[in-house]
Amino acid sequence: MATTAKTFESMKTVDEADVGISCFISQLPGFRGILKQRYADFIVNEVDIDGNVVHLTSLDLPPEMDVKEEDKTKSSDNVPQNYTSAIDSFRSISSVTDAERLETLINQVTSGTGDEISPVVLDPSSDKSKRTAIHNFVKENFKFLVTDTVDGPDSTSKCIRVRVNSGAHNNRGNRSKKRKERGDKPFDSRGSEHWPEHVGKFLRFHLYKENKDTQEALGLIGKMLGVQPKSFGFSGTKDKRSVSTQRVTVFKQQASKLAALNKRLFGIKVGDYCHVKEGLLLGQLMGNRFTITLRGVVADSEETIKKSAESLGKDGFINYFGLQRFGSGSVPTHHVGAALLKGEWKDALFLQRHVVNDAREYYKETGDIDGTLRQLPRYLVAERAILQCLKKCPGNYLQALKGIPRTLRMMYVHSYQSYLWNNAASLRVTKYGTSQVVLGDLVSTKVDAEKRMVDSLTSEHNESNVEALDCDQVDDTAVVDLPAERSDLVKVVSIEDLEAGTYLTSDIVLPLPGSRVIYPSNDIAEIYHDLAKKDGISLTESIHGVKEFSITSMTGGYRRVFQKPIDFEWELLTYTDSNKPLAATDLDRITMNKPVDKVGSAEEIEVETMKCDTNPHESCETNLKDQKDSKEDEKDTGNPDSEQTQIALKMALTLPSSCYATMAIRELLKTSTSVAYHKTLN
Repeated sequence: MATTAKTFESMKTVDEADVGISCFISQLPGFRGILKQRYADFIVNEVDIDGNVVHLTSLDLPPEMDVKEEDKTKSSDNVPQNYTSAIDSFRSISSVTDAERLETLINQVTSGTGDEISPVVLDPSSDKSKRTAIHNFVKENFKFLVTDTVDGPDSTSKCIRVRVNSGAHNNRGNRSKKRKERGDKPFDSRGSEHWPEHVGKFLRFHLYKENKDTQEALGLIGKMLGVQPKSFGFSGTKDKRSVSTQRVTVFKQQASKLAALNKRLFGIKVGDYCHVKEGLLLGQLMGNRFTITLRGVVADSEETIKKSAESLGKDGFINYFGLQRFGSGSVPTHHVGAALLKGEWKDALFLQRHVVNDAREYYKETGDIDGTLRQLPRYLVAERAILQCLKKCPGNYLQALKGIPRTLRMMYVHSYQSYLWNNAASLRVTKYGTSQVVLGDLVSTKVDAEKRMVDSLTSEHNESNVEALDCDQVDDTAVVDLPAERSDLVKVVSIEDLEAGTYLTSDIVLPLPGSRVIYPSNDIAEIYHDLAKKDGISLTESIHGVKEFSITSMTGGYRRVFQKPIDFEWELLTYTDSNKPLAATDLDRITMNKPVDKVGSAEEIEVETMKCDTNPHESCETNLKDQKDSKEDEKDTGNPDSEQTQIALKMALTLPSSCYATMAIRELLKTSTSVAYHKTLN
């Protein structure tokens, strides 16, 4: 592994073989096809935890929200006009005089005169339990009032003072940083303080984005709304070079404010609003529905394509962690992970990817951290965090590493686990094939297996050709702890199991190393320890005391070796213009039903082209050509082949959140899925 800057500079982009991706299920010949020639060729729709495919269906506000929600929520915080019943109840725990004083105070508040309202002091009492009952009653029934205790006329008694809640009266509430203005509410800067109790505190909406990662899109929306990033919740990040739709929640925001952003957002749309009680968390999804178009398909025959597609649907693919898992820079993320596991903090820092060579060279020559930070783009989250920590603690490389957001720094260690898993999967396929369960295999148990299986770690998301350590490389699902009592999730296949035919190849799993996993009892287990030992790493002992960067402190998990696509569909299309879409996005469907402002992407949205979605071969070619001939202002693409008829393979498939669609494509094409390779085909 490279541990010096010199070696680091000489390394090239990671290839599939470098991360253990080497086998296929079928022995069928592959064929040529271009992946993501246009980002609209890769459409991702989230599948929620209940199995519903998430689509953007409307940009309009629902009827119940199609009012000035700010006025509606503010009015809900106003003092109700009738407190007769509450005051009557108050008389049962206090005196008639106190009830009259309280009623007078409430009438002053509800009159809305705006004059300064003086507090009232209730009759003295030496009964502490009675005073406590009054405090609680006012707190529960009169939210706009607060109480405190003052000295009475003698040493044995106290008086309760009742006054207007200054926080509520000044319309600052829990957004005030001053405790006396917040009353008993905790400080909360995430959203509006005016919120009716009967409305869920989270606004859920569908986020549609083109060629943008999730964090980038939410960062723009948050900036426009004036809310912090932590206000948003989502189940997983989606591929950057794609058109994707997913659910997002934001804390205490009005849908009208969000809908108003549609005219200002570039490459982003929001819609399908509703209020919910809970915000979304990472991992709260079943998977993703992919619509993928492979362009420029060239094969020996149409039969070759047909057989390959049918094989993918029937037998599936090897469930490798895709190249996205290991980054797109000159140093794979699992190399950084190995350095962390060995406690080589300085090496781990030098192995960080540096996109901006000028900034890197400037830092090496001058050591000027402030100057380097000015040259680094904002999206280089890890690099900026490292420099800022080194500025505070010069020479403290471990502390600098901890300055990286935790989800990002843990990605390095997780990618090393993925590297070991990929190599183990390849060895399993090489030695024992893909058609049978063998003695010593590890399998998921049959009891409620789908719900209890820990598929863990990551899903199909972003294969960005930018070398930056973007937030879009964060796992779709959080790492799933594997409690000790859940050892029944998996078992080692015995002779009795083989004779009974209890398990299928679809049940075979392999572990992601950790303290609570078991390994196969055959020779596949050896590759984990052999590869780790070669890298100077022990899977059973930690050589440093930093638990965060120790496999022995991680619980581990399991991942299926073979995965079949769900609801797999495919068709062959023909086209003449490479710049025209061959699959309809959610926004296209809305456009067909109702004119809307375009999303503002660089790629044109042509409604008529959508007719090609279901018309194979000649019919699609005719539609596309007729449209091209009839459009007077058609731009010349400069593509000499634009008039030639080409073939595209369009597929739709659903995969669990832990699976990579690129690995399914690899099984079809029998070629690399790297960005660099597909650029050469382009």
